[in-house]
Amino acid sequence: MAERGKGKSDSRDRRIEERRRRILDVAREYSESEGWAAVTTRRLADAIGYTQPVLYGHFPGGKSEIMRTVALEGFEELARMCRASAGGAGGRPVLQAVSTAYLDFAERNPALYEAMFRLPIDAHFAADDSEVELQAGFSALADAIGDGGDGTATEVLWGALHGLADLARSGRVRPEQRERRITEIATRFGEGDGRGRG
Repeated sequence: MAERGKGKSDSRDRRIEERRRRILDVAREYSESEGWAAVTTRRLADAIGYTQPVLYGHFPGGKSEIMRTVALEGFEELARMCRASAGGAGGRPVLQAVSTAYLDFAERNPALYEAMFRLPIDAHFAADDSEVELQAGFSALADAIGDGGDGTATEVLWGALHGLADLARSGRVRPEQRERRITEIATRFGEGDGRGRG
């Protein structure tokens, strides 16, 4: 009897998680194709075939909570891409690979990147209680430059990459010079005393 109850509970939990995942996937799909203004709770509810109260049951904070969840998942995805690109090597090749991965991520996911860095998502950046997803993204960059200090070198690298991503998106840097800019970052951050300082 208990096993049957457990099976029903597991099945219900699975359906809830699938519905939650579907909401996030559709939100991301709409945001990337039409921008975050197109992401409304009514439209998401229609897309998943449920009512708005069902959607709010999964995300009581509505669109803001959905956007925050999507953004935090974006930091995890960015961290995975940066770490995968590093391939366990070190020095300038790692910095070139990680910088390329970062800029590729920003270019391929403009709405997600916007949610992560430009929209209000009520996340605790640069704080002791920063969300684990933010810490994962930061540590992927810190590991790439071997930042064993207080994180300042990583913040400078992050600032450089973020600035380049924004400038590229707005067409304010020469596209044909992208590889040279990445090489410049790798050269500047790949030198020094092993803590990412040139």
